[in-house]
Amino acid sequence: MTDNKVSVLFVCLGNICRSPSAEAVFKKKANDNGLKIMIDSAGTAGYHKGTAPDQRSQAVGENRGYSFAGLKCRKVIEQDFEEFDYILGMDNENIENLLAVCPAKFQHKVALLLSFTASDDQEVPDPYYGGKAGFEYVLDLIEQGADGFIEHLKTKHY
Repeated sequence: MTDNKVSVLFVCLGNICRSPSAEAVFKKKANDNGLKIMIDSAGTAGYHKGTAPDQRSQAVGENRGYSFAGLKCRKVIEQDFEEFDYILGMDNENIENLLAVCPAKFQHKVALLLSFTASDDQEVPDPYYGGKAGFEYVLDLIEQGADGFIEHLKTKHY
């Protein structure tokens, strides 16, 4: 762990919808639970590097009380695998892409966000090409994943 603080990186394809939403949700939920956690997000591809998260993701998230202030899209870098304790992908393709570039000694850090839930859903689908209902559903799944992950962290680290 980093400075007695757990660290988590949320990852999706472009770091434009799902992973920044997970970052915003988890920051609030960790704070509400009094957990000191280093939280960030990134994408396996750098399509949107330096831009703010998707406006639709922000609108849905802000409507539920989450802040996207200061979040900027970035691509996963090699140092992330060493720096973060947990690297949580949104879908199986993200996991495959992460494991393809992750050094073997850090692959145990990579998991699906929804693996920390009892949900039948194990992947958070990409809402990018859909409508508002898709963004709402994605946020529902991310909230479930964040709650399950917080319970895991409380049991294991706090």
